Amino acid sequence: MNKHSSIKSSGSLVERAAEMYDFGAAFRGNAAPAVPVVEPGLPTAAQVGTAPTAPLPPMQPRVHHSAATRVVEINRERLAAQNFIVPDGPVSGLSEEFRIVKRQLLLAARGGKGFDALPHGERILVCSAHPNEGKTYCAINLALSMASEKDNRVLLVDADFAKPSVLSTLGIESGRGFMDALADDTVEAESFIIETDIEGLSILPAGSRTNQDTEYLAAARTAQIIDDLTRNDPSRIIIFDSPPALAASPASVLALHVGQVLMIVQADETTDSALHDALSLLNGCDHVQLLLNRAKFSPTGRKFGNYYGYGAS
Repeated sequence: MNKHSSIKSSGSLVERAAEMYDFGAAFRGNAAPAVPVVEPGLPTAAQVGTAPTAPLPPMQPRVHHSAATRVVEINRERLAAQNFIVPDGPVSGLSEEFRIVKRQLLLAARGGKGFDALPHGERILVCSAHPNEGKTYCAINLALSMASEKDNRVLLVDADFAKPSVLSTLGIESGRGFMDALADDTVEAESFIIETDIEGLSILPAGSRTNQDTEYLAAARTAQIIDDLTRNDPSRIIIFDSPPALAASPASVLALHVGQVLMIVQADETTDSALHDALSLLNGCDHVQLLLNRAKFSPTGRKFGNYYGYGAS
């Protein structure tokens, strides 16, 4: 287990994950550092990739313009229809699970309770081995959950340049963003940030598509841009929605600039070899945690949400 980790395996689906993946064999040698496991046990009703049964509410978000800020309203009905956390909505099993996940990440980012903050721990890369394993779903839910924190603001960066989906998922029109700032040193990434009506949440779009994503990321300007995003707002937690590690090379470069990686592992689908290969590509970051996604049951019978009077499915 990473020496900075505050996570301890405690049975339930963590044990199931250990049975599914030979973590010991995967991390022996120099391929990747030891990896602690975070197990959210998402309820069946909130499985990633489950298509909503009813049409999504239309996008058409209302945009408020000011001299320096673009603010968009996030359609709460659209969030609910896609099984996302709804800000200020009833406490649910999903929201409680992500509270547990974010608490470990925030502890590593800010320190406390005998743990030192990780270098650049406020920068979190959300990744997966292959496409369609739920990384964007988890990145958005993590951002929504963290935005409710009173002492932090969240910047969600769509860094999946080839197939950006954060804005379309949230019903926001695309625009210039991260890649535009990487490619043009006369503009600042800060100028492309979209403020939302969800308090504490802002979004940096992926921006224009190029054929040199990895080359731009590997340039010295990337570190400057990310440093500026942190320096401009020290309260920020920056969450990067990365391309899948085994599908596109930018993930391995982004890992060099963050303090934490949250690897999404799809239950019963992600193979041990794929996980091993993906983590070896992300070894530029020393602090990696796994999140088991699309889990269909909890051996402990745990159902968050009932305590607050809301039935958790």
